[in-house]
Order: sequence, then structure tokens, then C-alpha cells
Amino acid sequence: MIKIATRKYLGKQNVYDIGVERDHNFVIKNGLIAANCFNKSHSTAYGYVTYQTAYLKANYPLEYMAALLTANSGDTEKVQRYITNCTNMGISIDPPDINRSGVDFTPTAGKILFGFSAVRNVGQNAIASILEARNETGEFKSLADFCDRVDLRAVNRRTLESLIYCGAFDKIEPNRQQLINDSELVYDWAQSRAKDRATGQGNLFDLLGDGFSLTQNKRANNAFETAPKSKPVTDLPPQKKLQMEKELLGFYVSDHPLKSLRQIAPLLTPINLSQLGEQREDTRLCAVVMLNNVKKVVTKKGDQMAILQIEDLTIQSEAVVFPKTYERISSLLQVDTRLIIWGKVDRRDEQTQFILEDAEPVETVQMVMVELNPQQAGNMEDLHRLKTILQDHSVDKEKAKMPVIGIIQTETSRKLVRLGWQFCVQDSRITVQALQNASFPAHIKSLTGS
Repeated sequence: MIKIATRKYLGKQNVYDIGVERDHNFVIKNGLIAANCFNKSHSTAYGYVTYQTAYLKANYPLEYMAALLTANSGDTEKVQRYITNCTNMGISIDPPDINRSGVDFTPTAGKILFGFSAVRNVGQNAIASILEARNETGEFKSLADFCDRVDLRAVNRRTLESLIYCGAFDKIEPNRQQLINDSELVYDWAQSRAKDRATGQGNLFDLLGDGFSLTQNKRANNAFETAPKSKPVTDLPPQKKLQMEKELLGFYVSDHPLKSLRQIAPLLTPINLSQLGEQREDTRLCAVVMLNNVKKVVTKKGDQMAILQIEDLTIQSEAVVFPKTYERISSLLQVDTRLIIWGKVDRRDEQTQFILEDAEPVETVQMVMVELNPQQAGNMEDLHRLKTILQDHSVDKEKAKMPVIGIIQTETSRKLVRLGWQFCVQDSRITVQALQNASFPAHIKSLTGS
């Protein structure tokens, strides 16, 4: 806090000599003061709001994070960051549920439930129709029940498919491919019933059911059982399910393609993408990522390069692939693939970039696992022999990128240690053979564990 008595405008926007007759938080540079600061009343107001939000997050974390996700539902990057925060806080995010979801993100049963408004192709009229039907006559029992009760003028075929693909019907029928195939027949069936009702014509099965004495509810259930169904089919592959979730919700919810690598990935990537800005320039890094988008760029010289949209379990980011690297790895840059990438940190115009220098599909990465007992780990002669073997197999630094993991096994514990990048090897199979010949137990392990 600086208290000043005079004010003199220096001809630059928002820049003054030391002056102004109020208390301010000032930034001083070259003897000048930037006056785009808050006075006491503003500082007090913002301080009070900060206290309120901190109190809510500490005492009502579920409700606070649900409100935060709802308020920022249009910003995919922020929502992904907040979902990561929820995970770190022990709060689970459930995908949309046709029988439980409301308009917005909702705290329920210790979790946060996705709202319909965050699902693409699901408009306000469709949401209103779904909630009205659910409130009037209870939960939906089947796809046919849903299509028969909602207003199909508001819930069109595209909306129905989006709800199926994002997982909203999973509690009713987990086989999404079966639901998609059934929906083509059921939608037409429900439209026909809606037209009959509009013209005052009843359906024979609605009237008779199993007999005139049946209740209206039983007659309705009997009618839904007569709804057409397609032939049984196998469900979509897990990767395809997640891909459709990402397309409709903006991010993965029911699972993440990188979650299965959560235990092993930290051995290769000691930091995540959200920590990229904290690293020194030219720091060499490795990251396990999903490739979300590839934007091809042509340089002034006519060479091709690319700007990649990547993400890990914490945040989405960008990576730059310059022409020489792009020419070598362009065939690997396929959207929705899991990659392990190598590169360095670059800062330009106060922006942090990841300069990608190499990449490989996660499925083909092979790590060299070498086992050491406590005596070997503490014996300089054994460590020197190990170092020499690895250096002999990492001569070509451009091609030597297979990581080496040390396993230190004791009677009561087992510790994994990644050796430095200078010990990455070119051929994992030949390296393992050399280690075994030198009496170091070693084997190959894929990054996916298969």
C-alpha cells in the first residue's frame, strides 16, 4: 500500500507519476506507476467475495463445484480443469442420466451429476419435455417408454441419439449400440402412436392389454413390450464410447483413455501438462497424451508443419511440430490416439509452448525393466557396469527413446525408479539380452501392460 499526495498524467494510457490522494496497490516500473488498480472500496468488496467463495468451497465442496461447473459449462477448458479439481478433491462426476439429471450440474449422493444443458444437440425445449414427462408419470422404464411419453416434436432423432451416445440411457440399457439400432424402429413406432392419440384413435393393445380388468399402468407396460426391436448386437468398443462422449460433452466423463496408464505414466512423465508453464525454457520433457486435433500449417518456404491439440488427465494444451519432425512422424498424428511425446519447453511472446520432437503410439512403447537387489543398488561397481551397458545401447540419441526402469526389490518393498533420459536405449530387446548376459535380471514391459 502506497499513500501519495499528488497526481501528474504523463501522456500514456493509465500511467501516472506518483500521485492520487487515495490508498492504492501500485505497480512501479521505471519510476512510473500503473494506476489501473483498485481503491479500498473495490479491494474490500473483492476480499469479501473471496472469503465467501473460500468458505463455500471448504464447507460445501459438492455444491460449490457443481455451481462452478454450471457457471462455466460453455468453456470446455475451464470445465475440464474443474473436473480435474473435483477428482483431486475426491468428488466423482457422473455422466448424464435420463432419470436423474436436471438442467444443470447437480450435486447428488456425494457426486456431481451432469446436466442435460451440457449435452450437445439437446435444446431447451427437449429438456423441458423430458423433465415434464418424468415429473408427471415417473421414471422412464425403457427406450420405448421414453419415446412414447416425451414430445417428439422437441426430442428429435438427433437429440435421442446424442442422449444414447453420451450414456444417459446406460442405467436402462448399457448396450449403446443396441439402443441406437432400436431407436430407428422405436422412434417411428412412437410417432405413429402420437399421431393416433392426436386424432383420437386408440391402439388395440392399449385398450385390451391382457384384459379389460388391467390397470392403465399395466396396459401401458404391455404396449411398450410390443414396441419393435432390432436384432441383438454387441456393444460399441470402449474407445468408441469414449470418443462419442468427448464429441457430445466436450470431454471424457464415464472414463478416460489415459486412466489405465495412471499408475505407470508418472514414471515416464514426472509432471503433467498443467505444470508446463512452471518449467524452465528448453527443459526436455516427456508426456503421455490424447491427440484431439491436428491443424496442418504451410510455412513460407512451402514446408508442412502442424499445431496439435493435446490433453492429459489434467488439462488441454497445444504442441507445435516443426517441418523436419512433422515429415518424420506425420503418419502417427491421428486424432483420438494415445501418444507418448518427447519435446522441450519454449516461451514466445510470454506464452509457453511444447515443441514436439518425437512421438510414438502408447501401444508400441516398450520399457526395459531391470531388477536390482539392495546390495547391487549400493554397489558402485555394479552400478558402473549397468551404466556402461545402457550407454553402449543409447549411442544414437535421436533414436534412443526407450525408457529404462529400475526395480529395487527388498523383502518388504518394491520400488520403481526411472533412470535419466541419457540412459534411454534404442533397441529394448537387444538391451535386455545384454543386461541378462551381465547377470542383471531384465525384461520388457509395454506401457499398456499387455
